Formats: sequence, structure tokens, C-alpha cells
Amino acid sequence: MSRTILGVERLLNEKVDILKGQRVGLVCNPASVLPDSFAHDADAFEANDAINVTAYFGPQHGIRGDVQYNMIETPHVRDTRTGKMIYSLYSETRVPTEEMCNDIDTFVVDLQDVGCRIYTYTYTMAYCMMAAAKFGKKVVVCDRPNPITGVHVEGNVTETEFTSFVGHFELPTRPGMTIGEMAKMFNEHWNIGCDLEVVEMEGWRREMWFEETGLPFIIPSPNIPTVDTCVVFPATVHLEGTELSEGRGTTKPFELNGAPYIDGPAWAEALNAFDFPGVKFRHAFFEPSFSEFAGQTCAGVQLHITDREAFTPVIVGIAMVKTAYDMYPNHFQWRQNDYEYEFGRNPFDIVCGTDKIRRSIEGGESLGTIQSSWMANLDWFKAIRKRYLIY
Repeated sequence: MSRTILGVERLLNEKVDILKGQRVGLVCNPASVLPDSFAHDADAFEANDAINVTAYFGPQHGIRGDVQYNMIETPHVRDTRTGKMIYSLYSETRVPTEEMCNDIDTFVVDLQDVGCRIYTYTYTMAYCMMAAAKFGKKVVVCDRPNPITGVHVEGNVTETEFTSFVGHFELPTRPGMTIGEMAKMFNEHWNIGCDLEVVEMEGWRREMWFEETGLPFIIPSPNIPTVDTCVVFPATVHLEGTELSEGRGTTKPFELNGAPYIDGPAWAEALNAFDFPGVKFRHAFFEPSFSEFAGQTCAGVQLHITDREAFTPVIVGIAMVKTAYDMYPNHFQWRQNDYEYEFGRNPFDIVCGTDKIRRSIEGGESLGTIQSSWMANLDWFKAIRKRYLIY
């Protein structure tokens, strides 16, 4: 079958002249791979005589994806193979400094997003765009598919006072955009104003799930091993704002969820009673090898997605948190350590982009009331989003 042609393929095969005479800073990670050869961007760019890569920039989890835990910063290092600098943008700085930009003229960004606002790669791209605007550099964004389609738009829109590295702009939990489309929105609607060029894909349609693209799925970060993980991520990522386990340290991260104090069958029964479309909850036991409750037996649920198109992950994730809060008042806790170094703010609020959802859960409001609270802002976002859709 024919497959989607990635932006990076079109850059190398059709548009490489835009990098002629430029010193390139390549923003990439282990999923920055060419689909036919499985060559990493770094190798492909180094092998191309028309491209002069002078530095590399890595997002969260590092250039090689070797940093497992999501809160560990990575250092700047010199690449042993090329001798060039690899600057970490998940270090003491998230934004490229002037010193980092001194040896480059153009950022080339090729990162695989997962289709959820609560994921840092789009903001690494945005911060490179901000640095480019400040220091007079160009940005070339190589577009890649949204793995969970570019159709579905869901969730609370981040409020300005709750912006963070997992929500720098007023985006809903599931924006329904590609990384290239978001680059255009960031640049124009939020006035970054850099010299931006998006290299579009060919053969991608908004309604495509990742398997329909014909592309190999390369894990974009250590705990996103499959497309199925991407599908449930906008739901169970909300557990990162609690002291529940979201399944890190298991073979099914974000699909398995729970804690040692959970009654798995009771929690599954309560969640199935909502009769959410496209998902069933099966009670399960698991023992994380690292992260929350490492080495302890946890009880909880596994999400089984029966219909991706019908599945509404955001409200499902809120329901999971709400039912755990209601059922286990003597055990449930909001996350106790600071999330993404946003001191002084509740980590669950940072994940949600608002404190209204937490306050509604604590106040015993219904799930319907919680969902209704974000609909007006979601309609506002959808109207703006239309201006920046490419496909």
C-alpha cells in the first residue's frame, strides 16, 4: 500500500536547497527516523553533503531516549561520533540560549508528537522558535502524523495562569493537530514571529490513525511503546497529577493503572457503570519495576479500547481520578512532589491546566458538570484551530 511521506523525507529529497549554506541545529530524538532505511536523522543529515549540521538539540528523555524517568534532566554532552555538541533542552534550561545558537543559522525540528497537550516535545519546538525569533535564526519544522488522528478535539483548554512545560499555550488536552500545524499556530496566533517554514507531509489525511499511514511506529519516549499507548494517554496521563500509578514500570504503561489500596473489581465496576463508549475496564494486578509503588503489588484496572473512534479519553481520565478520590478518601492523594518544577501549584492542576477540575472533584460535583465547564473554551479553540490546519 502507499504510505504517508514524512516532512523530513521531503526535506532531504526535494527541499534540501533551503539548507544550502546554513549551519543547522538538528532537534531530534530516537523517533526521528526515516521509514524506509530506518536511519536516524542524525546519520542521514551527516551523510548528506548538502547539509552542514553544527549542533544537536535534544528534548525530554534525551537524544537517545535513554533517560527512563520523566522528571530526570539530561546533561549537555559532546557526541563521541561527530565531536559536535548535543545540547539538552531538558536541562537547566528549556529554551536554547544565545551561546547555543551562536554556531547555527537554522533549527531543523523533526519530533514525533503523541497528540496530547500534556507532552513536552511541542513546547521544545516552541522554545526553539522563540530563541530563533530572538537571535535571528530560521526554523524548519518537518511535519509528522498525529498518531491519534487530526479529527478529535477534546478536553479543558489550559488557562493562562496554569501554563507550564506541559501546557505552555491555551490548548485543549487533545488538540487534534499535527506538530507542523501547531508550529504555525504558535508562531502566528501566539505571536512568536520567527522565520518559520513547515515542510508538509504527503498522503496524510486527518482521519488516519497511525497504523493507516503505512509508517513504522518508533517509540517517541520510553513509556510510549505503542500506538495503543498514545490512544489512552490523554486519559490516564491525568493520573500523573495524583499518587496513583499510571503503569510506569510495567509492560503496559498508561494502560494499567492503580495502587496497593485499590479494590480492582470495585473500581472497574464503578468505571464501567459510566458506560463510556469505546472502552471497557478490566480489573488487574501489576507490580511496577520502577516509579510509583516500585516492587509493590498494585490492584486497579486495565483500559481495553473497543472502538477508538467512539472513545473519549479526556473525560474517562477525569472519571478515573474522581472515582478513586470518592472511593478511597483515606488513601487518595494528589501528587506530593512538584510537577515540572512548577513550584507552589498543585501538580494535578498543572496537568489539567486549571484548578477548577480538582476543586470540582473535591466539591463532589458530577462528571457532567465538570465536562460542561470546559466546553465554551473548547469551542473558542476550535474556531482558532481552523485557521492553521494544513491537511
